[in-house]
Amino acid sequence: MFNFDFHNPTQILFGKGRIADLAKVVPANARVLILSGGGSIKHNGVLDEVHAALAGRSFQEFSGIEPNPSYENLMQAVELVRREKLDFLLAVGGGSVIDGAKFIAAAVNFEGDPWAILEKRGANITSALPFGAILTLPATGSEMNNGSVVTRKSLKAKMAFSSRHCFPQFSILDPTKTFTLPTRQIGNGVVDAYAHVMEQYMTYPADAPIQDRFAEGILLTLIEEGPKALATPDDYAVRANIMWCATLALNGLIGAGVPQDWATHMVGHELTALYNLDHAQTLAIVLPSMLRIRKEGKRAKLLQYAARVWNLTTGDEDARIDAAIEKTQAFFEQMGVKTRLGDYGVTADNIETVLGQLESHKMTMLGERRDVTLAVSRQVLELSL
Repeated sequence: MFNFDFHNPTQILFGKGRIADLAKVVPANARVLILSGGGSIKHNGVLDEVHAALAGRSFQEFSGIEPNPSYENLMQAVELVRREKLDFLLAVGGGSVIDGAKFIAAAVNFEGDPWAILEKRGANITSALPFGAILTLPATGSEMNNGSVVTRKSLKAKMAFSSRHCFPQFSILDPTKTFTLPTRQIGNGVVDAYAHVMEQYMTYPADAPIQDRFAEGILLTLIEEGPKALATPDDYAVRANIMWCATLALNGLIGAGVPQDWATHMVGHELTALYNLDHAQTLAIVLPSMLRIRKEGKRAKLLQYAARVWNLTTGDEDARIDAAIEKTQAFFEQMGVKTRLGDYGVTADNIETVLGQLESHKMTMLGERRDVTLAVSRQVLELSL
């Protein structure tokens, strides 16, 4: 295991009815901006609960943050915060809304062009507004980490950043607020969390058995609980387990002290930016092919994964690895997420464009060994057709 620091200051308030505790964690004198997405929180009663919890407080609202939050839209919120002298953000929604809040928090007092935050991956952030979150869509883990992904539509660029200044102060996780999610979002959320675990786990042995066991436990729970969420959408225990899995998948715990990959995500970001695919859809497409193309470099962990997660312990090594990847892909399909580029209308003619974007964003040495070149990415994309 490598030397590492693990720092996560986010307070989690988990369980039914916890939105009522909002008044305890938002400063009494705060001038709050409530951030939200497409309007579902107005229909399912969440926004009413937020208003009730903040009764007597000063707050304004900014809605319309997209599933892949756009720089152009978020900058409108930045200007609102500056103009109205607001000083606390409350993100109410899924990971995209929370990601948007992180960018807004960092951009409000940033000196210079805020796009530089994305260009420098957050290394130039020196402060951020305080913010909290109410999670309504478990998937990205943004509710308990310091990372964010923002798309600049005019450039067709989807960029990630992180900063120690961008942890939520608190996040409220009420599983009942996920009961009304569409099937597509349930499937996407499970696939997203699964891929997050794989990016930190599926590398090479690093003498970190506890991180491995944590990761495998999350994967096994997602495999067990994911289909139940589709079959019984109002089962509180199932939704609670999936929600907590998604949070633990990317709060830094399982990645502490171990090598991490993230090549699947980087290729996936370009597919989203170019062709407007859901984030989880791109992961379901790219991950199985990435594992197949890089099988030799990941052999030891693939065999461990095959044995511990899919109970494949006998027979030829290559056959076990191939079967484990097939089962992974089949699980994504079982969750309703298609796993081929062709399923989304992306063809061989589009591959050069994707590779061009990867090159322009300097994504030419990806993976835990920095050996995912453009040539490797081409192989992955071609295998994913």
